[in-house]
Formats: sequence, structure tokens, C-alpha cells
Amino acid sequence: MDQHPTIDYRLLVDNLTTAILLVDSNLNIFYLNSSCETLFDISLLRASGQPVMNILHAPNDQFNTHEALLNTLKNGQAYTRREATINVNFKDKHVDYSISQLNTGKPYHPLLMIELNPIDRMLKISKEENLIQQHQVTRQLIRGVAHEIKNPLGGIRGATQLLARSLNDPQYAEFTDIIISEVDRLRNLADTMLGSRQLPSYEFVNIHEPLERVRSLVINQTKKKIKIIRDYDLSLPEIKADRDQLIQVMLNVSVNAVQAMTENKAFFVDHQPELIFRTRIQRLVTINGVLNRSAVRVDIEDNGPGIPEEILESVFYPLVTSRAHGTGLGLSIAQNIMHQHNGMIECQSIPGKTIFSLYLPWESNHVA
Repeated sequence: MDQHPTIDYRLLVDNLTTAILLVDSNLNIFYLNSSCETLFDISLLRASGQPVMNILHAPNDQFNTHEALLNTLKNGQAYTRREATINVNFKDKHVDYSISQLNTGKPYHPLLMIELNPIDRMLKISKEENLIQQHQVTRQLIRGVAHEIKNPLGGIRGATQLLARSLNDPQYAEFTDIIISEVDRLRNLADTMLGSRQLPSYEFVNIHEPLERVRSLVINQTKKKIKIIRDYDLSLPEIKADRDQLIQVMLNVSVNAVQAMTENKAFFVDHQPELIFRTRIQRLVTINGVLNRSAVRVDIEDNGPGIPEEILESVFYPLVTSRAHGTGLGLSIAQNIMHQHNGMIECQSIPGKTIFSLYLPWESNHVA
């Protein structure tokens, strides 16, 4: 009979997608596999011998992980935590993890085995799906309202024109002109709320072409009062997209950033307003619930006062804006265009740093 090949169990553990962490009786790190090295961004050589709480610490740890580890060492009872938050390199990560005592055959030197499963991607997918659904429902409602507004506006405009002709009096012409002008403004707003019905016209596009077009427009608009920094990865491949629609997306985001900076001049007492255009490759990125091996990422970053925290989660909804004279439609339209391109926009914002990240996947690049 053929003999089974000898298995190197450490090689087996190193190829698990579950992060495995072994801790000795002093709660110092004894071993971690490759997935755990990736999760904590630390090598076994560097981590070995360190207190496990150096990497397993959690913000506001009301559960008292350290005490739970000691209890498992003492009584051998395993336990599991769901949706726990740990802090890795100043970033919160969400994991499910379980801790159990490992029988080494040496009763005075037990080991603890900690198994960690990152759930950030699943939480992100769930959040994205919820936001997309809410965005679609809100957009349908806005489109319905816009249709209802346009119908009577046409009647008001026609009646005002007839009234102006019948009066034929210069002293009333000013008032009828105001009515017609305001009706036209409302019709234009309704058309913007309805959005374009035109489907994207796809072609291969170098992402830096629309960016440079937007940069030129912003320079002309701001009279060079805002410093624009280019941080491009010129090795990026071309993507299939509608060039004009990409310009619209980038322009909407950039104009919002410019307006936020120019309308809050008091924020820039000791520094100059800046806008950064950055392009990068993003590996293993989830876009609209689909994991892609890679995507083109465009960051539009400003150093303005930031977006108020209370509207940050809903900033892509129609009619949501922090500006007194804003319509709240630009970002909603931009996100809708990105969805048509199987892409998305994400936003991060704190005072002094707001980043809108545009993700555009490559063709045929999904991970099964």
C-alpha cells in the first residue's frame, strides 16, 4: 500500500485563512500563522515574546479581554466573542474570535489558541447594500416629486406670458419677468433632480484625461487661489468608461470641495486651501458587494473644514447638504453615475482632511 506523505502541520496552519495566534502561560505571543501576520501587520519574528495585549488591545474594552484570557488559562473553558473591535495600527478592525486552551501534554505550561476571523468586509458589504437600497428609494421619490413639480410649472409659465401680453403695460412687465425667471429656475432644478436618462457611452479612457480637464476648469474658476497638487500613478491602465460622465463626477466632487473651502475662509488662518488629485491601484476591493482583484482609485482630497458628522453617512442622498445655498444634488448624481459604471464613491472626513475616493473596477476582474 502507498504510504501517506508526511504532513508539515505548520505549513497547513500557515495556509489557513483563519488567523491563528498561540499564547503562552505568561500571555506572551508564542506563534502566529501567516493570516495572523497579515491581520496585525506584524511578523512572527517581531511578535514572538511580546505580550499578546500589545496587539489584541481594544478601544473601550468593557469586556476585559485580559481577564478573560487569564480565566481560560485557569479553568480551561473556551469562549467566543462576536463582532469584537480591535485596534491595529490606530485603525479599528472588526473580528469574530474564539479562545481555547491547547493541550500540550505539559500541565504546567498550557498554551492558549486564539482564532480570529475578520468580518470587516462582510460588515462593509451589508452597510453598502443598505445604503444603495436607501439611495435608490430616495432617488425614486425625488424623481416622482420632480415630475409633479414640472407639470404645473409649464402652466404657470404659459399663463404668465399670456398675462404679460394682455396687460401690455411696462410697469407690470418687471413682475411677470420675475415670475417667468423663477419658474425657469425651478424647471432647471427639477430637470437636475430627474437626472440624465442617457446610458454611458463606454470607451477606453486614461483616468488622468478627465482629471486634467477638471483640474483646468477648477484653476479657471478659482483664479489660482486654491493650490492644486497632482499625485498620479502614471502606470495605471486604461478603463472602460464614459469620459464625459467621469468629468461630471469629478467636477461635482471638486466643486463641492472648492465651495467648502472658499465659503469658510476663516478656517484658513495659517494655511492655504489645497486640493489634491491622487490616483492609485487598489487591491482586493469590494465594490457594491463584489470583490475585485484590483480597481483604479481616484482620491479628491481637500484641507477644508470637513463635512459635519451628522450628515456624513447620508452625504450621497439627494437634497442633503451642509451649505446654505446648496441643492444637495451634485454628489447624488455623481454616485448614480458611478453605480452605472459598476463603481462607487466613498467619503472620509475630519476637519482639515476630506477625501472622496472614486473606485472603478477593471474589466473581467472579479474574484470568484
